[in-house]
Amino acid sequence: MSEPLKVFITGASSGIGLALAAGYARRGATLGLVARRAEALAEFARAHPGHPVSIYPADVRDATALADAARQFVAAHGLPDVVIANAGISRGALTGEGELDTFRDVMDTNYFGMVATFEPFVAAMTAARRGTLAGIASVAGVRGLPGSGAYSASKAAALTYLESLRVEMRPFDVAVVTIAPGYIRTPMTGHNPYTMPFLMDVERFAAKSIDAIARGTAYATFPWQMRIVGMLLRALPRWLYDRAFEKAPRKPRAARPQ
Repeated sequence: MSEPLKVFITGASSGIGLALAAGYARRGATLGLVARRAEALAEFARAHPGHPVSIYPADVRDATALADAARQFVAAHGLPDVVIANAGISRGALTGEGELDTFRDVMDTNYFGMVATFEPFVAAMTAARRGTLAGIASVAGVRGLPGSGAYSASKAAALTYLESLRVEMRPFDVAVVTIAPGYIRTPMTGHNPYTMPFLMDVERFAAKSIDAIARGTAYATFPWQMRIVGMLLRALPRWLYDRAFEKAPRKPRAARPQ
């Protein structure tokens, strides 16, 4: 019998991260869970008695804390098979409104936090010539959405970074998987004051993402309809995109956990 899968997940206290943790737990995986909310992580561990769950309260903007969590996980369980950089925040922001801190916080969490999540594991994975690095990006990174300059830019950075990393890791047999969600039913999207087409339940999204990660899929979008939307958005000429989205609804200007 093969050993249980070892999975390390950031942003695991709610939304997509929590659903991924629950999905992997059902499949018998050994889990390392990182999030800012220690009590939410502890509650998950209590809900899975006898299951190998290690929790690490940390903010992904703190690279030192992430590296410490990684070292502790490896010491306790060995090199993970899958590392998922999921932690993220969604916050509307406008240039000229004194919101530079918002732009910085979103980029530090959604992009630099992803890099910092992978950093402690890459050397060991390339030496072992195995493992999977998975990043949760977004269809919102395909084009710059009005009112979402901070969020769209951070997810565009994540998409491009993951592509670079995928090519870099290819000679070492380390898979890099980009997951680009559309609208997923989570506490974060629950505060969006506009229609969300093809809204998908988070449990279904997590199951499909886990399967895509297991296959080593280079790029996956769920729900599938949003991949077509993303392709169409990318193909729109700038003049038409500008005209079509000038009056599009704006993302709320308040931080929400992912």
